[in-house]
Amino acid sequence: MVDFFQVVISGMATGSIYALAALGFTLLWQASGTINFATGEFVMLPAFSMLAFMSLGAPLILSFFLTLAVATLVLGWGFKRTIVDPMRKFGVMPLVVATIGLSLIMRSGTQIAFGAQALPFPNIFGYEVFDFAGVKVSASDLGTLVVAMVVVFGLQVFLQRTVTGRAMQAVAQNTESAEVLGINVSRMTFYTFAINAILASLAALLVTPLYLAKFDMGISLGLKAFLAAIIGGFNNSRGALLGGIIIGVSENLAGTYVSSSYRDGVALALFLLVILFKPNGLLGLPTERKV
Repeated sequence: MVDFFQVVISGMATGSIYALAALGFTLLWQASGTINFATGEFVMLPAFSMLAFMSLGAPLILSFFLTLAVATLVLGWGFKRTIVDPMRKFGVMPLVVATIGLSLIMRSGTQIAFGAQALPFPNIFGYEVFDFAGVKVSASDLGTLVVAMVVVFGLQVFLQRTVTGRAMQAVAQNTESAEVLGINVSRMTFYTFAINAILASLAALLVTPLYLAKFDMGISLGLKAFLAAIIGGFNNSRGALLGGIIIGVSENLAGTYVSSSYRDGVALALFLLVILFKPNGLLGLPTERKV
C-alpha cells in the first residue's frame, strides 16, 4: 500500500506538469480559437533559454525570471503577431498547420544551436526525500504538485474575480460584444498569449530536471498536454488539471503494476474512452462557436 501511494503521488506531480502545458491549450482556444501544436516546443525553448542564462553566470532563479521576460516577448507577443493574427482569418486548420510547422522549425533550430545531446538541468526544489508515515515523497514531486495547484486555482480566481480576467473571458465568449462594451480586445488577447508563455516557462522549470533539456523533449509533453486538455474539457481550465493528473497517475500505475511498455499508451487509451462516452471532456460543457 505504501508503494501504491508513492506511485500515485509521483504520478500526480508528473500530471500537474502536463496540466500546466494543457492550460495553454485551453486558454488559447477559449480566447482566440487557436490550437497550438507547438505547445511542447513552447516548453522546450524556455528550458534552453534558462540554460543559456545560467551559462553566462546567472543563478537559476534569475535565469527563470529573465526567461519569463523573453518568453512573454517571443512566445507571447511574437507568436500572436507573426503567426496567429495573420492566419486567423483563414480558419482553424491553416492555423493548426502553421503551428505544426512552427514546432518543426523550433525543434530543428534548437538542435542546430545546442546539439542533439540531452543536457542536465538543476532541480529548483532540491533532492531531499520526506517520509510521511512510511510514504517517501521527494521534494521535487511535492514542490511541483503544490506549484501547479496554486497556479491553476490562482488562474481560476484571476479569470473569475478580477476585472481583467472577466474582460478576457468576455473576449473569449464574444469578441464583437466585448468591443461594443468598450473592452480592448487586442490587449486582452495579448494577455492570454502572455499567460500561455509564462505557463510554458514554469512548466519548463518543473519538467526539465526530469526530461533533461533536449531539442525533442516537447514532442511527448505536447502530446500528453493536448490529450489532458481534451480529457478534462477543452473549455475548462480546471479540466486541464484534472486531465493532466489522471494521465500522470494512470501512466505511473500502468508502468509500475502492468508493464512500462504500456506507459505511453495509457494517455491515448484514456483519450479514446473519454471521446467515446463524454465528447466534451470530463468537465467540459457544450459550447457554440462561430465559424
